Formats: sequence, C-alpha cells, structure tokens
Amino acid sequence: AAEPIEGTWKRPNGTLIRYAGSGGKFCGTVMTGEYKGKSIGCMEGKGAEYKGSVNKLDEGKTYKGKATVKGNSLALAGCVMGGMICKTENLTRQ
Repeated sequence: AAEPIEGTWKRPNGTLIRYAGSGGKFCGTVMTGEYKGKSIGCMEGKGAEYKGSVNKLDEGKTYKGKATVKGNSLALAGCVMGGMICKTENLTRQ
C-alpha cells in the first residue's frame, strides 16, 4: 500500500510542514514559525520512497534529500558527499 508524502507534518521543534503536489513531484512549504511560507524543497517518488532536494533555511543551503514514509512518520534527510553523509529528522503526520 502506498504511504504518500502528501499532507501536513510536524517537526520535532513544533514547526508544521505541508507537502503537496501531483504527477509524482511533491514540494514542502513551511506553514508555521520563523520561515512560514518558505519552500523546504521538492521530492519525487511514490509510495514510501522519495528523492529530491532539502533546503536548510537557517543555513541558506540546499542539499540532496531523501524521504521515507512509514505510517505516520516521515524520515527526512539532507545529504552531502554523494549521499554518504546524511542528517535525518523524523516528522509526525498531523
């Protein structure tokens, strides 16, 4: 069964992110907090696996990204060195 990335997700710091899109491309927008209205990047994929870009807004940098959806949990990672080093944050579906 597909576990789509679409929807609203809560970061550990309480910020809400909404992923929306169509045709296999989904973009995330910050819904609350300091960066409200800003894009956190776009992902492509279907089911539980997605790849794309992640914007680290507080650094002003964009990283290669990947996301995995499992039930009401979203593991969102930004990676460097061709994906060898990744920092992952776990978000909860709202």
